[in-house]
Amino acid sequence: MALTATLYHLQISLSDVDRGVYEDLDLRIARHPSESLRFMLTRTIAYCLSLAEGIAFSKDGIASTDDAPIAVRDPTGVLLEWIDVGSPSAERLHKATKAARSVSLFTATPLTQLRRDAAAIHKVETIAVWRLEPAFLDALEASIERKCKLELVRTDGQLYVTIGGTSIEGPITRESLVEA
Repeated sequence: MALTATLYHLQISLSDVDRGVYEDLDLRIARHPSESLRFMLTRTIAYCLSLAEGIAFSKDGIASTDDAPIAVRDPTGVLLEWIDVGSPSAERLHKATKAARSVSLFTATPLTQLRRDAAAIHKVETIAVWRLEPAFLDALEASIERKCKLELVRTDGQLYVTIGGTSIEGPITRESLVEA
């Protein structure tokens, strides 16, 4: 019997001070059976911190190799931003830079691993890499429930999450796939 996705209902009060974005989000997120909770949380954070008109999770979820996990499209359907998560292959990022006007990657993967094949990526220097600390995601994993309310604040390169009275914080740093 095939496994089905697990649905998470997250009510998020977002305060992205760094971008001036303040919204209350009511998200229902399907966690694919092969998707780790860490990946789903990174995907959710990426959605929140990239919030813009026309943003959407992929219709096929993480099962699609042809679509971004999160995309921002204009009203005519033009792909404005490809938002990826985790440690996508150089081939996938190469495709993304050719398909979208901008590409962002949210990850906890060590940069040395991501940079290994970066030279093969078209416009690699334009990819915005947002690095989350694994310890932050570990603490978040331990606190998240399938239905919960949380506050997510980004200010001065720090993330603060409050879930049921528990506060978790960690840095989010902008990196590059090109070594300095």
